[in-house]
Amino acid sequence: MAVDAGRAVELEGSVADEDRTRADSRAGDEPPDGPARHRPRAVTDGPTRSVLRRVARARRRRRWAVEGVAVLACLVALISYLASRSDPEPGDDQPGRPGGVPAAAARPSGPPAAEGRTGEAGPAKPGLRPRERPPSPHPTPSASAPAPPPASPRLPVLSVSRGEMPAEVDLTAVGTRDWMHWGQRGGASTVRKRSGSGEIIDGGGAGTRVGWDGNQEHVRWSDGSSERSVRGSSNGVYTCGAGNGFTLAVAGSGEPRTVQLYGGIWMARGRLEARLSTGGPASTAILEDPYTSQSAQFTIRFTLPKGARLLLTWTVEKVFTPHCGNVGLQAVAVR
Repeated sequence: MAVDAGRAVELEGSVADEDRTRADSRAGDEPPDGPARHRPRAVTDGPTRSVLRRVARARRRRRWAVEGVAVLACLVALISYLASRSDPEPGDDQPGRPGGVPAAAARPSGPPAAEGRTGEAGPAKPGLRPRERPPSPHPTPSASAPAPPPASPRLPVLSVSRGEMPAEVDLTAVGTRDWMHWGQRGGASTVRKRSGSGEIIDGGGAGTRVGWDGNQEHVRWSDGSSERSVRGSSNGVYTCGAGNGFTLAVAGSGEPRTVQLYGGIWMARGRLEARLSTGGPASTAILEDPYTSQSAQFTIRFTLPKGARLLLTWTVEKVFTPHCGNVGLQAVAVR
């Protein structure tokens, strides 16, 4: 208790000293003219504008920091989720299962699955991922390179085209296998290729053959049988009247062949028809001139086995004059 009384005395003394100091300072501050006037004091009860601005900026910084932390936490959570989704599941790294597909989802090599499918997907099987289906109970055979088709025998080939006859034809050069010429010594005269294949066959034809030496196009050869060499022959044969003409044949050899037939018409329509002795559709070509004469080169391409024949008929289909409208024939060559 004595200690507390001493401390109280000391405090009272200190307060008294402080009051005297304040009174002296006020007396010293008074101006010489008289006591100090009362000055209004600034109102300091509330915060100033600068303080308010600093407080607002501090709040915004705190809000931004909180939002940044929240965004960062979301990113970390998303990355962790994606990493967990991409991690391989058990059994994905086993050999022989590309792409992590379980063995049950691959094409089976053993016997078909058991009966009792449920709908299209089949019975439920353990270890399948979502949207995966078990193997079909009737698996498709494994793919392999298709076997080449067996070689088929060469099919018959036939085509006919018509072109302009050259002014001069070298039968020796064109008919490398065989050639035949008509009318060199009259209507019944023929010249063949010496040592030729003999593939060209003259089958006759309806009508009377007449020799003619006024063809505008010429032929020549250097390997004839009865006429060894001839240069620039304008000879040929013709037959008059609708339905009359020439019948020819060329033997097949199993290889592709090309036949050139050199013929013409005078005030008539000529029809060349090509057929195969083995059957099938015919191929035709027409040459027509109702006023004068005209010549043409007919090209026939065919393929036939040995023993078969190409059959040709070159006939008058229509006449445009009562004076012997006709078809003419100069030569045939095969290569």
